[in-house]
Amino acid sequence: MYDILIRNAIVVDGTGRDRFPGEVAIRDGRIAAVGRPGELAAAEARETIDARGCALTPGWVDIHSHYDGQATWDPILSPSGEHGVTTVVMGNCGVGFAPAAPDRHDWLIQLMEGVEDIPGTALAEGIQWAWESFPEYLDALETHERILDVATQVPHGAVRAYVMGERGARNELATKRDIDAMAAIVREAIEAGALGFSTSRTTGHRARDGEPVPGTFAAEEELFAIGHEMRKLGKGLFEAAAAGAGGEDVPARTKEVEMFVRLSAEIGRPVSFAHLQVDTAPDDYLRILDVAERGRAVGADVTGQVAGRPFGILAGFQVFSPYSMRPAYQALEALPFEEKLARLREPAVRRAILAERPAPSDPIAAQFQNFAKYFEIGNPPNYEPGPELTIAARAAREGRDPDEVMYDAMLADDGRALLLMPLYNYSHGSCDAIYEMLHHPASRLGLSDGGAHCGMICDASIPTFLLTHWVRDRVRGPRVPLEWAVKIQTSETAALYGLLDRGTIEPGKLADLNLIDLDALALERPSVVHDLPAGGRRLLQNARGYAFTMKSGAIVMRDGVPTGARPGKLVRGTRPAPAAA
Repeated sequence: MYDILIRNAIVVDGTGRDRFPGEVAIRDGRIAAVGRPGELAAAEARETIDARGCALTPGWVDIHSHYDGQATWDPILSPSGEHGVTTVVMGNCGVGFAPAAPDRHDWLIQLMEGVEDIPGTALAEGIQWAWESFPEYLDALETHERILDVATQVPHGAVRAYVMGERGARNELATKRDIDAMAAIVREAIEAGALGFSTSRTTGHRARDGEPVPGTFAAEEELFAIGHEMRKLGKGLFEAAAAGAGGEDVPARTKEVEMFVRLSAEIGRPVSFAHLQVDTAPDDYLRILDVAERGRAVGADVTGQVAGRPFGILAGFQVFSPYSMRPAYQALEALPFEEKLARLREPAVRRAILAERPAPSDPIAAQFQNFAKYFEIGNPPNYEPGPELTIAARAAREGRDPDEVMYDAMLADDGRALLLMPLYNYSHGSCDAIYEMLHHPASRLGLSDGGAHCGMICDASIPTFLLTHWVRDRVRGPRVPLEWAVKIQTSETAALYGLLDRGTIEPGKLADLNLIDLDALALERPSVVHDLPAGGRRLLQNARGYAFTMKSGAIVMRDGVPTGARPGKLVRGTRPAPAAA
């Protein structure tokens, strides 16, 4: 007797093999049998589901999230839980909340707030500190029920600050004693179940006080010593937001990846680094991955994590505003939105804000006044807009000042309209570079940043975007096969972190599944909500078309609504493939 039998499905099993009509049986939270139509005809089950017309896929495995705080209060891990994700990996980019000295809680919060744009007030209200060491943090995570599995890495920033105090926070050079102490903490964390170690080396990652993340300038001696602990253990992945990842130091990018190749070869462990197309060197995105691929050819295990769509900012009067540096606008920012909107519509206020042009010598302000980089995203949202949809192009057509056009565009839809400003992955005005990066043998899908950048983006919806845009709707370049789009966010991402008990629909694997109406699947326009602790603000993007999401044999979401089932667990360490698979 099976627990659940799913019939008449279009099975896309995560291996990359062609889809096929089939049946899937589930028992005790795992896939018990997979057959063609009729092969399980005699099977009995407590529940039978008719999946006619829908695709059955593995649950998505998202390897780059920042739910480190949210995982202690939110059982849904929204918005990832609404987008078919059944496993997330946290603790990326060198930031997190363990180890945590009792007098460092506020500092760790402001570090996360600065780097990942998660409201500090929400973190301060939501996190109930019940740990100091990293193993104690894992124990605390294990006490919470949730709809999906969480796994985490030990973050360099927290480790450095714990060992070195203010010296570590200010990126001073570590002594041998410091390094030995950090290496011991990382070893303890991985032995307790951390999947790896993460660091940030890009100067674009800064705490709220403007200081770069601890570890940004760490010497190779420090990094390699930590890596050697992984070698001794024979487990753990080394994850990095690499120097130059934000385009701030282009020559450093090649040197970084060359260093990662040497590191991986020396410690015998995988290294994964964040990789984006940057405007300062728009044509080197494949060259950097080629460096990693040459390293792989000689035994290093190095991969670049690449995003599935343009990486940037959603601008509007509810979220990030291009006018935020202008005093006349700053005077309104603390107002309730409806009151703020009424003031923004006043002709005198509009004239005052538009009159305050930033100085041309201010490079940051100038970047946010580049009207050729702002696109009207529309509804439904268009993440591959053509040049005719820029504010600059619209202003030229209408014979108007682009500053005025942008202001009025953001006032549309009762002030809730959004503009897309791609900072990365859109240097040539299309998603072609993303297509090439995703197909490069030294890349893996990542960088959804689930739980982070709350006032700027909602890229946790990328798993759904892969199916809507890349598989079905793209018109400005080649599309991808459904089987490939499923594989790169299931078996490939799971395998990178050694989670071999999930990611495919095969006997013995966890019954982590999505049943999807591919024709009805859609992304809604992001909207602003205030549902974080302490009324914290964030952007959410909903999806339609997921008939259900199943975790370990329990349906946790049905038609986008939580069912109340919470079978998710903390994943401690890698997972071997079941013998049956």
